[in-house]
Amino acid sequence: MAKTLRLILGDQLNSKHSWFAKQDPEVYYVLMEVMQEQEYVTHHLQKILAFFAAMRNFAHQLGKAGHQVIYIKLDDTDNQQHIDKNLQQLIAKHHIKRFEYQLPDEYRLDEQLKSFCLSLNIETGVADTEHFLTTRYEVRDFFGDRKSYLMENFYRSMRTRLSILMKGDQPLGDRWNFDHDNRKKYDNKVPLQEPILFNHDVSALKVMIDKMGVKYFGRVDAEKFGWPLSRKEALQSLNYFCENLLPHFGTYEDAMLNGHISLFHSRLSFAQNTKMISPVEIITAVLSQWDKNKEDITLAQVEGFVRQVIGWREFMRGVYWAKMPEYATLNFFNHKSQLPKWFWDGNTKMNCLSKCIGQSLNNAWAHHIQRLMVIGNFALLSGSNPDEVDEWYLGVYIDALQWVEITNTRGMSQFADGGIIASKPYVASAAYINKMSDYCKACHYDYKKKYGDRACPFNSLYWNFFDRNAETLEPNPRVGMMYNIMRKFPADELRKINEQAEVYLGMVDEL
Repeated sequence: MAKTLRLILGDQLNSKHSWFAKQDPEVYYVLMEVMQEQEYVTHHLQKILAFFAAMRNFAHQLGKAGHQVIYIKLDDTDNQQHIDKNLQQLIAKHHIKRFEYQLPDEYRLDEQLKSFCLSLNIETGVADTEHFLTTRYEVRDFFGDRKSYLMENFYRSMRTRLSILMKGDQPLGDRWNFDHDNRKKYDNKVPLQEPILFNHDVSALKVMIDKMGVKYFGRVDAEKFGWPLSRKEALQSLNYFCENLLPHFGTYEDAMLNGHISLFHSRLSFAQNTKMISPVEIITAVLSQWDKNKEDITLAQVEGFVRQVIGWREFMRGVYWAKMPEYATLNFFNHKSQLPKWFWDGNTKMNCLSKCIGQSLNNAWAHHIQRLMVIGNFALLSGSNPDEVDEWYLGVYIDALQWVEITNTRGMSQFADGGIIASKPYVASAAYINKMSDYCKACHYDYKKKYGDRACPFNSLYWNFFDRNAETLEPNPRVGMMYNIMRKFPADELRKINEQAEVYLGMVDEL
């Protein structure tokens, strides 16, 4: 092979990739820490530390396996702090005759590397990441020219094609989903399990990040960093989930608690999104555990998890590639408000938001209902600009890469795409939050009140949202019931609700 340089991005830590099947002294692998990737959005400190530490470990393991590895640290004196410039420098220094990269999962990097290759006068090549269960454009081709994409249809096709939880062409249990059996409030019937945590000292990395002037937010205990930073630890996390959490995952997957951050969630998203482990490995392990323990693990628990991995995750990636770059500009409700200042410190009297945002700042992680039905719910009800919402979510969560973040945030959470992903806005009043959590019991506000002293802001903002968007939303059959209820309010009820909402919207930073 001609002297070749292969780029590995920070979310391409797939040791099982065919690139690494054999050693070749003519092939150089490069990983790099660059300011370019620290400045396109402000990241949570834990996210930066986790990516850098996992990248360094991956490079070390490649070297141990006999590969030629070049690792550029953020504070290296010859670091050009830009992917293109570092690559140009290496190509010249090592007399490279061919450059190759794996398909990036983010549109901006895909465009950057395509453009970079066009500027070269050497051979170039592109490889698949060999991670996902679908191709980039499989979702687009599946739905064709339809204006909206229904995940359920795609999920069923994935189950059928992959023969997962199937009996012939029919789903096991004669049902495609078990939502009715799942998604309950935590009821103390089973003991909670603590998440698996590792014990890394990344304080030297933090010193380097601070020395380089990287802007970040969030909190960390750098001497006891708990995230998995290697494939070995990712597999340990997977095994821990299967053995300890899977039996009750589905039942309580939507539940939220003051005193526990993750309940029965796997917290595998960082390891999976950096490709340290694959969706095939995860599903295989889950199905194997279920097969061995069907007395303790019901089909409902397994299906709820399988849906997230082979359905929702693959679907969101497919929507991303079908709709970018225009998707990043969509703003169906024309929302323009700034995020409340307490999104950056969690200091709000609304206990649910204080807990969920505080947890996000402390741990760089929250589960899907905390993200969607508490934080995202408030952002939508208060009219926050989806550009700001996207930026916050992309920065705060350790597993956030644009392909998975923007579709969940701008689409599912904020309905800014006008219904491409979700058939209705995912908003809720305090009643839902009280139903699924214990947050309301310790709150400054009264979850039962729509207006008046200490009335929960979610209630008035909820009805105000439907009222001010009646022209566009009332024809939607998925929310027609809300309008039927609202039209039956006593004569001055809606006026009082809207007045309360306007007061809260005018003092959102003080809520």
